[in-house]
Amino acid sequence: MNRLLLKLLRQRVSTGQSVGFLLANLTGMLIVLTGLQFYRDVLPLFTQGDSFMQRDYLITTKRITAIGSLSGQNNTFSANEINDLKAQPFVRHVAIFTPSLFSVSAAVGMQQTGMRLSTEMFFESVPDSYIDVKLEHWHFDEQERVIPIIIPRNYLNLYNFGFAQSRSLPKVSEGVTALIQLDITLRGNGRQETCKGRIVGFSDRLNTILVPQTFMEWANNTFAPQKKVVPSRLIVEVNNPADAAIADYYRTHRYETEGNNLDAGKTTYFLRLVVGIVLGIGIVITLLSFYILILSIFLLLQKDTVKLQNLLLTGYSPTRIALPYCLLTTGLNVVVLLLALVGTSWIRTTYLPVLQTLNPQVEPVSLLPTFVAGVLLFVIVSLLNIGMIRKKINSIL
Repeated sequence: MNRLLLKLLRQRVSTGQSVGFLLANLTGMLIVLTGLQFYRDVLPLFTQGDSFMQRDYLITTKRITAIGSLSGQNNTFSANEINDLKAQPFVRHVAIFTPSLFSVSAAVGMQQTGMRLSTEMFFESVPDSYIDVKLEHWHFDEQERVIPIIIPRNYLNLYNFGFAQSRSLPKVSEGVTALIQLDITLRGNGRQETCKGRIVGFSDRLNTILVPQTFMEWANNTFAPQKKVVPSRLIVEVNNPADAAIADYYRTHRYETEGNNLDAGKTTYFLRLVVGIVLGIGIVITLLSFYILILSIFLLLQKDTVKLQNLLLTGYSPTRIALPYCLLTTGLNVVVLLLALVGTSWIRTTYLPVLQTLNPQVEPVSLLPTFVAGVLLFVIVSLLNIGMIRKKINSIL
């Protein structure tokens, strides 16, 4: 009996309509999957290598002027100023940098050269939710006394291309720094203590030395219990870094952003916007192709209404009558999915070498999430096709 239905379907199905649906749906699926994979491949160019989570934030400070410096003007943020900033519509969240209120010095020995380098330094901390390193690495234990540290990447560059090169010392890669242990000496409140320090990450955005918030709270309470933390820098998460209200507010209040945070945030925002537009176009094309296929199937069903009713009278159920049409649409969707996955992989091989040339340190991301997205889109479209076909057949019968 199924053979009779398939024979009837083959006689009625237009090859041109099937090919048209196949090409239209393939175009939409290819745009969606390629756009999604391209976004995932390009995003690390703007965010990888920084020890912060990939979100839109601004490092905010007060502008320092010559007159303010001579007059001893305070450049810290008061509680009222922080609350006013939090109340702005473009702000999602505000967090403070907690500075070290005690003296810090660090030393590292180089056994192969017989040298020992030491320097005075400082620490700052931010809430752990802003840190993008493995949690087991970003933890301070008062018993072990090992301090995880994130340093600016330009510190390493200054050593490699300045200090080390001028003194014929060995250069240090980012991977090697994880093996180097620093001797950190903490002084204050009449106490002195030495801990071990370990570099766990690098930051391109912040010119500061970061330590865990738990360590900073313990150290400030231990070595500077009488001092009060007054922040001079803030992390401001914004909804849209391209919002003109941000620039107006900062100009009015004489605030500044460090480095290129605002430019990088704008770039990432516009990247997301462009990818969103591309994905939207792909989804629209996919929906239009879905509409074309359903319309074609409905026309077939309308033409064969009498024959289908006769099949019912001979004992066919609506489910068996709908089965060949469902198999047709599902089969076409499977072909589209496979071609789209192959096409996405091939297109990726053309642009990936260019991205790796721009930043050799960026490692290619996995294709698995894109493939999963393609399968989910296939399942959704196929279920919609099947549901509408069965509903149409029930209405005819």
